[in-house]
Amino acid sequence: MGKKIMLQGTASNVGKSIITTGLCRIFKQDGYNVIPFKSQNMALNSFITKEGLEMGRAQVSQAEACGIDPIADMNPILLKPNGNNKSQVIVRGKVVGDMSSKEYHEYKLQLTEVLGDIFEEFEEKYDVVVMEGAGSCAEINLMERDISNMGMAEIADAPVIIIGDIDRGGVFASLAGTMLLLPDEYKKRVKGVIINKFRGRKELLDSGIKMLEDIIKVPVLGVLPYTDIKIEEEDSVTTRFKQKVNKGNIHIEVVRTPHMSNFTDFNIFETQEDVSLRYVDFGESFGDPDIVIIPGTKSTIDDLMFLRKNGLENQIKELHRRGKLIIGICGGYQMLGKVLKDPYHVENDLEEVEGIGLLDVETTFEMEKTTTQVKAILDENFHGYLENLSGKEVSGYEIHMGITKRNENSNNFVTVKQKLEQKVNYQVGSVNKECNVFGTYLHGIFDDIDFTRTILNNIRKMKNLEPIESNVKSFKEFKNQQYDKLADYLREHLDMEKIYEIMENSLRS
Repeated sequence: MGKKIMLQGTASNVGKSIITTGLCRIFKQDGYNVIPFKSQNMALNSFITKEGLEMGRAQVSQAEACGIDPIADMNPILLKPNGNNKSQVIVRGKVVGDMSSKEYHEYKLQLTEVLGDIFEEFEEKYDVVVMEGAGSCAEINLMERDISNMGMAEIADAPVIIIGDIDRGGVFASLAGTMLLLPDEYKKRVKGVIINKFRGRKELLDSGIKMLEDIIKVPVLGVLPYTDIKIEEEDSVTTRFKQKVNKGNIHIEVVRTPHMSNFTDFNIFETQEDVSLRYVDFGESFGDPDIVIIPGTKSTIDDLMFLRKNGLENQIKELHRRGKLIIGICGGYQMLGKVLKDPYHVENDLEEVEGIGLLDVETTFEMEKTTTQVKAILDENFHGYLENLSGKEVSGYEIHMGITKRNENSNNFVTVKQKLEQKVNYQVGSVNKECNVFGTYLHGIFDDIDFTRTILNNIRKMKNLEPIESNVKSFKEFKNQQYDKLADYLREHLDMEKIYEIMENSLRS
């Protein structure tokens, strides 16, 4: 049976996902066959596997850190909030339906056997299983039916390390309070705690750490200083939306809609030295961007109404009139069309809604979700912003409910040549005649450095600036470097010898 360890937290956004990712990398570096596991994830950031199954993005990063392909069973339960007090429930990569919190609370007990079977299989096949909890592990109102934190630790019979975030203040109280609220049988599982996001001189914490250890009766396994290692974060709890990244010659602004999904599509821009990236939030206006991006969304019609209500739709139209590049990804692509039809009320009570109208396309929402990985060829005869891209290969993944049909005043964007590793031949996406508006269903398309850098250099040319090469030659290689950097950082600040001892002792218990 393999070794196992579970990272839980005092709250959301304390660093569980990133520390789990780093431990995955350390164990891989140390020669182990490692796999991540998070029983339940609530996130709008998702990914499609080679099999066409949907899973949370955090476990994709963790799989990459392990050096293995992501599979849906690494995140068997994914909850995607709909914005109507319900969430879409995805089990083992497939949608089982929309449920209210009450309905899901009743349903999730049916999933304990599924979780146990998956974990048992992982434990047999892999040397180490690195598990991640969700939110706070001390939600006493939910503990009876918990399958995310201590409930999952019980199923897996796993030792637990609890993470607290000192940056938000009160870390000693949050760690001590969390331990206080845990039943005795759960307290026994906790073998240590980690203090994360520390700023300052560690020696100032020493007396507090000693007092904390006396109170909670388990050791502090490390104090992690605040760091800027670029690892994908978990959904909307991230603080990156408040940051303006870089101060380059090219300005990109992304609309932060209420139900924005897959903001990881834009992480690549943070690696480009000539790009400034800003998320335009509620109540804010666009500046003077070179590129406007409408991102993917879990609720296209609701988010279109958000743009309309807040005046952002008219600002997008004005920026288009001024010749700026307007891009729509997935739900953003649907919004850019002439009309959105919802005959089955998949998204809304309205059966038809007028779109922004910058692309001559129509979208009809269907009952069945499209989830696939594809490889595609960019269409011919591109110019302007898309100059020098004609005929190049790109790849990505699709997650959408709608089917979008192009009309006569819209050109094709890509021709898909491979779908779920099978040869196909069909067109998808849309570009206007001027090549200053395009929409695509391909999440992850910007991860192709050549595609992204070509567009950025076309803008540089329009601004009478010399083209430059990306300092990141491969986004995959860049991420690998960040995983190694994260592993080095954790080795420096965590007691890895003690963590290995915890895992070894759990095998003998």
